[in-house]
Amino acid sequence: MDTKLEKIRHTASHVLAQAALELFPDVKLAIGPAIEEGFYYDFDLGGKKTFSEDDLKKLEKRMREIIKQDQKMEHYTRDAAESIKYIKSKNQPYKLEMAQELMAQGEQELSFYTMVGHNGKRQFTDLCKGPHVRSTKEIGAVALLKIAGAYWRGDEKNKMLQRIYGTAFASEKELAEHLERLKLAEERDHRKLGRELDLFVVSDLIGPGMPLYTARGAIVRREIMDYSRELQEAIGYQEVHTPNINKAELFKISGHYDKYKDDMLQVRSHYTDEEYFLKPMNCPQHTQLYASKLRSYKDLPIRIADFANLYRDEKPGELNGLARLRCFAQDDGHCFCREDQIEQEFLAVLQVIQAALKTYGMNYHIRLSLRDKTQKKMYIGDDQAWEKAESLLEKLLKKQKIDFVVAPGEAAFYGPKMDIMAQDAIGREWQISTIQLDFSMPARFKLTYVDADGSEKTPVMIHRAIVGSPERFMGILIEHYGGVFPTWLAPVQVALLPVSEKFIEQTQEIAGQLRQAGIRVEVAVSDESVGKKIRNAEKQKVPYMLVIGEKELASKKFAVRKRGSSDVAETSQEAFITRLTKEIAERK
Repeated sequence: MDTKLEKIRHTASHVLAQAALELFPDVKLAIGPAIEEGFYYDFDLGGKKTFSEDDLKKLEKRMREIIKQDQKMEHYTRDAAESIKYIKSKNQPYKLEMAQELMAQGEQELSFYTMVGHNGKRQFTDLCKGPHVRSTKEIGAVALLKIAGAYWRGDEKNKMLQRIYGTAFASEKELAEHLERLKLAEERDHRKLGRELDLFVVSDLIGPGMPLYTARGAIVRREIMDYSRELQEAIGYQEVHTPNINKAELFKISGHYDKYKDDMLQVRSHYTDEEYFLKPMNCPQHTQLYASKLRSYKDLPIRIADFANLYRDEKPGELNGLARLRCFAQDDGHCFCREDQIEQEFLAVLQVIQAALKTYGMNYHIRLSLRDKTQKKMYIGDDQAWEKAESLLEKLLKKQKIDFVVAPGEAAFYGPKMDIMAQDAIGREWQISTIQLDFSMPARFKLTYVDADGSEKTPVMIHRAIVGSPERFMGILIEHYGGVFPTWLAPVQVALLPVSEKFIEQTQEIAGQLRQAGIRVEVAVSDESVGKKIRNAEKQKVPYMLVIGEKELASKKFAVRKRGSSDVAETSQEAFITRLTKEIAERK
């Protein structure tokens, strides 16, 4: 996020808190950060009281008035003990808890921002490190968007608070553009379109974050996976299949047990006391495939791909349609190579990622994700391994004249990575593809190969994904295309519409011929009118509709209607099949 925009939004969250205290004097304040799309503030109204849509309008109106007052944002620090006394006097328990925690961590002074009116009177003071703009008037435009529930500190054991989401910009024009994007995003919401297009189902009996894919949804998912298979096979990756359940010992060696355990689902056996987990990633298992044989420098690189299901213990409040799941696959791959092979392997993977995003019609930029050097406990591996991996990856990008942005703290816990940040049709950014350099995990598993001089060396491990999780990417694509899939991805590619019941049998024969050519077909066998059948096919966003009646059967020509057009073109069955199979094969 742009630094100025972050300051504007963070200041807007303080304006919201001031407005809330003025309109609801007994409200308890929790936290109010700036986020990617705007800001939020968490409140406790007490008891079972909740904000209404009417309250949202009143709060937004008051916020606009406060912004116009041009209140100054003044920063000051205060002795920690004095700060706690001050917060106690304000009867703000959530702020008090945070202040006491900071003091327990050794903070001598606490940071505050106060909002000062033209008369010099302090209007509102909040425990906060910033950053903020100098004055509320620098908030050019603000809007409150929705109310949601949020557990205090994200912990389900704590009280449920009310979170008000908003957004702010430097100008009304930027806000209007953003609100238009939000409107488009709502219209394209993959959860809504997933139901309408009959792609996936969520069942309470099965559990959150574990959708069921219908026959149509399974087709889209399979097409995404098959395309990734085709791309990775072209650069020498061989697909394997590995189990979903693993002994804890595997994850203790890989580092997942220490660094990732809270996100893993545990499995219990009736017959042993050993710990087992559902795997969150494939990489530890792939090390064991590598370790199963003695390897020579001549064997490298060894490239392994895997579509086995993965499992993460996501919090219920963080699950979001297909965007965040508990059960999913990945077009996952790992390459074990020598150091002198890193560049060629890196470039080969980058090439297929670029090909995939071109096919899907997505623009992108590259992010170099490094570790946070102030939080070294979050990572495995020593400083030397990290510095070597980060330096190699950065030099490689520069050598290839690849533009990138640096993102400290975004590395995997085992190594730095190059992330592809793709942009969808309405301008939202998604982290999809990744190439990661890992010197740590091969060493932890004591993986070796025999070099040309007979010495034992440790291979480098490259982790990579082309589009990541097919399920998550499917959700992204539903919104990217607004449900209007290109023909090769469409669950139904051709709808055959007999004009009456007496033509159904011959229409089914034609459907069989199209299926033999590899085209996905559906016959509208209902007794509805042709107009209604066309409207139904349009609602299902089927790329091609063929009306079949006496005239078409006699002339052996199809009346072809293309999705989104009222024009009808006549073409022979042979010509239609030739044209369509070419369109599908080329993934146009």
